[in-house]
Amino acid sequence: MTVLTARRDVSSAPNVRDLALTALTPLVWGSTYAVTTEYLPPGRPLFTATMRALPAGLVLLAATRVLPRGVWVWRAAILGLLNIGAFFPLLFLAAYRLPGGVAAVLGAVGPLFALAFAALLLAERPTARKLLAALTGLVGVGLVVLRADARMDVLGVLAGLAGAASMSAGTVLTKRWGRPEGVGPLGLTAWQLTVGGLLLVPVTLLIEGPPPALDGRAVGGYLYLGAVGTAAAYWVWFRGISRLPATSVAFLALLSPLSAAVIGWAALGQALTPLQLLGMALAFGGTLVGQRPGAPRPATTPTGQAAASARQEGAPTGPAVPRSSASAPTVPAAPIGQ
Repeated sequence: MTVLTARRDVSSAPNVRDLALTALTPLVWGSTYAVTTEYLPPGRPLFTATMRALPAGLVLLAATRVLPRGVWVWRAAILGLLNIGAFFPLLFLAAYRLPGGVAAVLGAVGPLFALAFAALLLAERPTARKLLAALTGLVGVGLVVLRADARMDVLGVLAGLAGAASMSAGTVLTKRWGRPEGVGPLGLTAWQLTVGGLLLVPVTLLIEGPPPALDGRAVGGYLYLGAVGTAAAYWVWFRGISRLPATSVAFLALLSPLSAAVIGWAALGQALTPLQLLGMALAFGGTLVGQRPGAPRPATTPTGQAAASARQEGAPTGPAVPRSSASAPTVPAAPIGQ
């Protein structure tokens, strides 16, 4: 008798509770712009990226007291590079060389990259509905953040696209590799933040020089970005990746520029035009439609292979097993907070 191990069905509808909790991450990320402009020293994007990642990673590493072993040494290094070490510098390079609206639109291309990587690495076929949802979200973000006088810079555009691709690849690979046994999302978050932060240190010192002097406001800003905007946010993000389809998580990133626009209106007195409100509705609608289940490629099980061989040889295949039978055991969800 052949025993089959069931995988979590990536085509099933996302759990609403997990979806709502994971959506908190891009909403928190939307506050980064306001905190950076109001509290942090200007012109130090790489130092800010390093301060976000490394202290948070070291604190989480000390709390979890788990180090990667075996194959997870290089997997943690790759994920830390894609999600933190490469993504942060590319994000800030695009933000400094392009108007904020253009950089945000380039980041909104992420769901399209995620659909491509998921098709390649997770056997999730991109449906027309999800492609339309990604394009709708992209247009919506453009209406929210783009300005008529936006200028283009080739290096900035390439950095923005590379940053979106880097994070999308990291999201999909995090889903593909999962976590080693006995390690929860907090441990995986600690590894990636530490690796990414360590990679950022020499780049920061080389490009920006020694750290700047910090006053009380800057210290408070860095504490918020490190504890809330990075440690807690990435823990929730990676937890969501382990429980939801990778493309569903990628679509949630569209909420970040919407959150930034709302915070700018509420806290910084920035105006919101009717066109921006329309863009918000489109981006939010694209995010919702992007949560609909995709179409996985059909998998051939050992039972199906045997039946196919029997049909080819003319042998009877036996009675069909009802779909409601226990041939595929349910995979229990991991406890919250792992």
